[in-house]
Amino acid sequence: MSQQAGRRSVTRQGVAGWVFLAPALVIVGLFLVVPIAMAFWVSISDWRGVGNPMTGAARFVGATNYAELLGGDGLATKDFGRAMRNNVYYVLAVVPLQTILALTLAVLVHRRVVAGRGFFRSAFYFPSVTSSVAITVVFLFLFSATGAMNRLLAVFGVEGPNWFADPRGVVHLFLGAIGVRAPYESGPLLLGLSWWNWISGPSVAMCVFIVLAVFTTSGTFMLLFLAALQHLPGEVEEAAVVDGATPWQRLRRITVPMLRPTLFTVVTLGLIGTWQMFDQVYTGTGGTPGKTTLTPAYLSYQVSFEQQQWGRGAAIAFLLFAIIVACTLVGRRLLGEREDPR
Repeated sequence: MSQQAGRRSVTRQGVAGWVFLAPALVIVGLFLVVPIAMAFWVSISDWRGVGNPMTGAARFVGATNYAELLGGDGLATKDFGRAMRNNVYYVLAVVPLQTILALTLAVLVHRRVVAGRGFFRSAFYFPSVTSSVAITVVFLFLFSATGAMNRLLAVFGVEGPNWFADPRGVVHLFLGAIGVRAPYESGPLLLGLSWWNWISGPSVAMCVFIVLAVFTTSGTFMLLFLAALQHLPGEVEEAAVVDGATPWQRLRRITVPMLRPTLFTVVTLGLIGTWQMFDQVYTGTGGTPGKTTLTPAYLSYQVSFEQQQWGRGAAIAFLLFAIIVACTLVGRRLLGEREDPR
């Protein structure tokens, strides 16, 4: 074949490739790129939900919406600060707990430590495929003022008001229980909140949501770890057994390092999921008590659909997007595969 004929063949293949890609590109552009571009325009405008924001119903305001969230001293900044504080505690608690629990369950099932491996594998995964709304309702019923948890605590002599509705953080409650008087108010430190508001811990209601998230997501991540464990080469672990390594040493020095790609996937999915927490708050508490279960995702919905401040709501969504991207890049830096320096 001549060089010219070869170039024509490559050109025809390139054209055919673009023809086959065209429907997918049109769909992605129409339903992904265009809405994102419109949402970004809304975030830098004063659109109030009336008329078409792209045809004169919205006025350009620049970074005003972002400035009111990040640098103001009004209610918008304080609400965003509360949402960020709540979600930070949620992320810091849920991601490590669900990762450790998922890996532990996968190792137990993979090594046949428990009998009935198929049953437990299905049982651990079942909460992940159950409706989050239904599970949230059940959890709130258990932790309500007349729920099973309060009745159980009453058996052990722990009685009093509905602690689920207490807006104070668990660190604050613990210090109060041991007689340490914590400062209720102090000067603002970050996003309109005082330093004590940042370190007083999540509320009891947010702790319940943390337990709920770990309960419902560990099963899915267990399957990811289990699939990775089943494809690890057995020769390395057999050599470690011959060398006298204990099960804990094999897990820490052999299994976990070989699971680095899966660990990165699990942590990344966990970070994305925890920063997007919405349905539990929407179904369960609406941000109460005292806005201690408010999250950026729910705040974006609340500001946009309830307060009709669509520009500020879109700005919250883009700030949340930036946070998720930053967390993903940090996770990739820490847990991603290392390049061979050679």
